[in-house]
Amino acid sequence: MGVTHVETLNKTKKKTKTKKKKKLLIIYPSRIEIKKKRHHFTKRARVLSPRRDTHALRSTKNSREVIPMPAFASNARIANCAAKASYGRFRKSSSSRASAAKTSSSRRGVSVSAAVKAPELDINTKVFTKEMVDVAGEQEYIVRGGRDKFSLLPAALKSIKSIGVIGWGSQAPAQAQNFRDSLAEAGLADQISVSIGLRPDSKSNEEARKLDFTEEKGTLGETFDVISKSDLVMLLISDAAQAKMYPRILAAMKPGSTLGLSHGFLLGVMKSEGAEFRNDINVVLVAPKGMGPSVRRLYEQGKEVNGSGINASFAVHQDATGDATDVALGWSIALGSPFTFATTLEMEYRSDIFGERGILLGGVHGIVESLYRRYVRDGMSKEQAFKETVECITGPITKTISTKGIKAVYDELMSTPAMKEEFMKAYSAAYAPTKDIHYECYEEVQSTNEIKSVCMAVERFNKFPMGKIDGTEMWKVGEKVRAERVESEIPINATTAGVYCACMMSQIDTLREKGHSFSEVCNESVIEAVDSLNPYMHARGVAYMVDNCSYTARLGSRKWAPRFDYNLDQRAYVDLDNNKGIDKELESQFLNSSAHIAIANCCALRPSVDISVQFGVGQARELENIDMGLGKK
Repeated sequence: MGVTHVETLNKTKKKTKTKKKKKLLIIYPSRIEIKKKRHHFTKRARVLSPRRDTHALRSTKNSREVIPMPAFASNARIANCAAKASYGRFRKSSSSRASAAKTSSSRRGVSVSAAVKAPELDINTKVFTKEMVDVAGEQEYIVRGGRDKFSLLPAALKSIKSIGVIGWGSQAPAQAQNFRDSLAEAGLADQISVSIGLRPDSKSNEEARKLDFTEEKGTLGETFDVISKSDLVMLLISDAAQAKMYPRILAAMKPGSTLGLSHGFLLGVMKSEGAEFRNDINVVLVAPKGMGPSVRRLYEQGKEVNGSGINASFAVHQDATGDATDVALGWSIALGSPFTFATTLEMEYRSDIFGERGILLGGVHGIVESLYRRYVRDGMSKEQAFKETVECITGPITKTISTKGIKAVYDELMSTPAMKEEFMKAYSAAYAPTKDIHYECYEEVQSTNEIKSVCMAVERFNKFPMGKIDGTEMWKVGEKVRAERVESEIPINATTAGVYCACMMSQIDTLREKGHSFSEVCNESVIEAVDSLNPYMHARGVAYMVDNCSYTARLGSRKWAPRFDYNLDQRAYVDLDNNKGIDKELESQFLNSSAHIAIANCCALRPSVDISVQFGVGQARELENIDMGLGKK
């Protein structure tokens, strides 16, 4: 398998004491289950939602490069580094690590990680260089991208002669163009074709032709015809369409071909239906941590800096041919991913579906609507209330988190003691109510109830089509505010900042407590928000994003945004009105959280280019041309 749980590799270690070995194997036996049926080629031990603070693992695999961060070894140093908003790069070192402070973990919050933990997932690549990185006290394997890696694409894709990109939503135009451009740069344009598969009556055919995918060149065809001819089928149709069409899609694929997913949703559907993938095909995932327009725009900008782009996760769910890992990594590098980290299909769909219902869309939607009403109710003008909610979050707060991290919002944007106190009161009031919703949402996704809900909702569209939300008063006010915007005059509201950061941190803590790696957590809860979605929200508004993303995300935002809204209104803001004050335990956990270091480390792995939003064909669909740069780091 391309990504394997290290537990299965660590059967013995000659120099390990028997007592230590028993401790690792016996303390948590109920958390390990041997999967025998779902994988036809490998029996592997799979950790079921471990809590990171209690899950000890060792690895016998030696990475080609070990990159520890001994400077971030103690509570004091983490606090000091975070206070300075340091975004230091990973540093190569062979020195020993100091012991980290003990972890304090609960549903209320997570503080600092314990000792450095070995990686849970390995990357068995024969072509690319994997690195072991220390992300705030946890080791993970990654593969770096960049245009200098394009010379390795011939070896990685040696079994691929035809690539079929199925669909034309947010991801397909970006991924198809990036892949085609990278193959040309690698000298593979005449050896590997990239084709688009669509319904003959689809209006998207014309958009594909405008990007030079045409019938005459053999790069535009009917969906199932393209599937049957492709060695790599990149299935980028909507989640609902995948749920309905997957039996026919799988049947049409060639033996030995590779099914490529950019979302683990299909696995959740198949699990709920008791279905399995064919055992004579590869099943891999490459999931860029940003919407399609961001994937394309940053790839174009990256031509000047050896491959900018959006970080991606990857997984090998099934390897029938023995080269699925390198096919998946070749795909990720061809998309321009600065770094690719390992996950599983199941952990990806849990974090992704959950994330878009949280801080990426549903959470921020609920936050701004609840705060807007509150500020207007307290006497603020509608225009000012919009500025101090939406504009404040998508402008200065987003830019600060993108360039300096979450804690810098408190350290730098809160420029007076009074603002810091107001921020922390709002943070204290909002953390538990938002985490309550996060936990419920995660467990609905984990149980596949949320996936079933999406599928059922799509089935009702003919009777109850999905409406838009941008016609309400708040979003009409927003159109006027954006038209008159002066970036330097956007206000900083400490309450807004505190509530937003509480929602982001409680999402991070929820994912950590549910067993997700720091790379997955930071990319899903922070980087995707501030480097992909929020810049587009700044250009067109939160409501526009909610109305124009995937069906799965739209349905999720509409369902969960009111939950965040009501819980904040009924619990958090009541505490603020009653002057409940600052929760000192939550304050300490926020200021000393290892998440600040993890975010810094993950951001350090990508090129220092901020997205410049430009809309048009192949970028974001049905948008006018706007250039909204957030500046250089």
